[in-house]
Amino acid sequence: MTNPRVLVVDDNEAIRVMVQEGLQRDGFEVVAASNVSDALRHIATQKFDVLLSDLHMPLPGDGFTLVSAMRNTHPEALTIVLSGYPALSEAMAAILSQADEIIVKPFQIGSIKKLIRTRLADPRTIKRAKVESVASILERESDLTIQNWLDLVEDDAELTCIPLSRADRTGHLPRLLRDLVVRLRLDSGLAAPISMAAREHGEMRREQGYTVTMVVEESRILQVSIFSTLQRNMHSVDFSKLLLDVVTIADEVDSQLKQAMQCYVTPPVISKSQVFGLVG
Repeated sequence: MTNPRVLVVDDNEAIRVMVQEGLQRDGFEVVAASNVSDALRHIATQKFDVLLSDLHMPLPGDGFTLVSAMRNTHPEALTIVLSGYPALSEAMAAILSQADEIIVKPFQIGSIKKLIRTRLADPRTIKRAKVESVASILERESDLTIQNWLDLVEDDAELTCIPLSRADRTGHLPRLLRDLVVRLRLDSGLAAPISMAAREHGEMRREQGYTVTMVVEESRILQVSIFSTLQRNMHSVDFSKLLLDVVTIADEVDSQLKQAMQCYVTPPVISKSQVFGLVG
């Protein structure tokens, strides 16, 4: 077996040098990086057997970005995340769905050497959960999200004061969720498309007798239901894009609410003289 090649990434120079020198003394080939950009360049241009990365550099979750890149480029590589937060024990299951191992600082370099040797000697010990994008999870769990939303709505006395069938209550909700999935899959920088389902949903709610307050409350419950769905699937969420996706979800749901509200705004009456003025 050739000496394993290890990429060590940590913005703390003392820890980075200590790990690098410790592994090199034991025969490992080590490449070190102090930031995400340099690490990504190494991953794209070199072959590695192991990634050993700090979790926060300095942004929370930076380590997951590298884990994702390593798995896409070198899927057989062992990925190990270092964390200085012992309180993360409650989130271990979610973290380990992204990385193969997590080691809490402070640590002994000897334990890392032994871990790497053991795991590389028997690759079958590396059991990885399937990682999915937020869009894929919401698409797959659409029916459960709607049911969760409906359960919450039916517990709300204000919203149920208007009796409706299930079909009328859920209305355009399946299409609203599909529009959200489409938005999540858009390339960053592209303008968000207009949700015609949101406009039609607002018109239907007005005809059913909903007040503005009731429509806003329904929208709030939708966000709660969406985030509950993600919480149930934390073991498979792609952490590298999670924060951006959460922002996108909030923005899209708010945008859909704004479009639904348009039908509650009475358009201004334009006189014939104003029309002629615009034309002429």
